This record gives sequence, structure tokens and C-alpha cells, in this order.
Amino acid sequence: MGLKQNVVVATVFLLVVLLQEGLALSCFQCNSHNDTRCAMEQVPEDLASPCPEKNADDKPYILCRKIKQMIDFEVNGLPPDSRVIRSCGWDDRTYKNRCYHRSGFGGRQEVCACEGDKCNGAGSLAAPVLLLAATLAAMRIAL
Repeated sequence: MGLKQNVVVATVFLLVVLLQEGLALSCFQCNSHNDTRCAMEQVPEDLASPCPEKNADDKPYILCRKIKQMIDFEVNGLPPDSRVIRSCGWDDRTYKNRCYHRSGFGGRQEVCACEGDKCNGAGSLAAPVLLLAATLAAMRIAL
């Protein structure tokens, strides 16, 4: 096989692998209250897992979420605290690929929702996009 054919075969293989991984959504799923690694800037891969198909209300999981919760002062005997919760999500009506803020007595939270495998971990979406762009560029050069 020539170089061009090798590049084409490798590209097709890579695209099939990427598409196959895209069929089942995978998100980082953790709570820094139980596992401090969840709050890390670069979340460890072992905290990612496939999302269930549907939630208890029979709604499909279609996105990933990251929630930062801050309790600013003692409330009901609980000390000030902060935590990060990463999970699968299903409600994309308003906040898909965006963040929103909520606050109430003693605390506040930032909720971000995103589409794509493991997008609720820092920098995890850029790698597949860069890999695909490099593959397409190599394919164009070879042809």
C-alpha cells in the first residue's frame, strides 16, 4: 500500500472509532465531597463513565454537567464549604453549552452544561477536535 492509501485507511479507522465512542455519552461523574479529585482542574480519566440511557423520569441523558457549590457561612450547623459535582444531564432547553448562577440563603452555585463526551472536565473537548483537525489536514496533504 502507498502512503496515500495508508493515510486514508487510518483516517477511516479513526473516524469509525470516534463515531462509535459518540454513540454512548460518557461524562465525568463524581462529587468532590466524596472524592477530592473531582475538584481538580484536570479530572482523572477513571472518574468518567458512560451515562445511563434515561433518568428516573424516562428522559434521555444528552449532556454533561459541572456544578460548583459554595456555602459561604454556617447554615443549620454545617460549616462553610465548597464542592464540585460532575454528572450526566438531560435538560437542554435553556442552558446547553452555557452556564448559569443560582444563589440562596447561605450559598450559591454555578451550573454549566455541555454536549460531548467528557466535556465536563477541563480541556477534555479540545483533544478530540484537534485530533480530528490534524487527521483531516494529513488527509488533504496526502491526497
